[in-house]
Amino acid sequence: MVGKEGRKAAVAAYKERKSVAGVFAVRCLSAGSAWVGGAPDLDKIQNRLWFQLKMGGCPHRSLQAAWNAYGAESLAFEVVERLEDEELAFARTAALKARVAHWAAALGAEAI
Repeated sequence: MVGKEGRKAAVAAYKERKSVAGVFAVRCLSAGSAWVGGAPDLDKIQNRLWFQLKMGGCPHRSLQAAWNAYGAESLAFEVVERLEDEELAFARTAALKARVAHWAAALGAEAI
């Protein structure tokens, strides 16, 4: 069992870790569809998306429809591009938006 100090150290280490922003793609193998999105933290986005889809509350209706029609097994998540660390939040947001547009066009995917 982890003691109080061990727990505090684990929480502090988690808070200090660097998040990596980037572009991801979700592909539906059964339908041949693809979606591309950007996230400020690539480590967390798949878990968030899959939770939304399982609950039926994904804001991206076409992705939710593919989940409902073909199931979780037919969807594949992949990191397409990791962005360089950016100090300014607005610069990171602008870079993410531009790279999502680029990858959506390159992959013939819907931007989410």
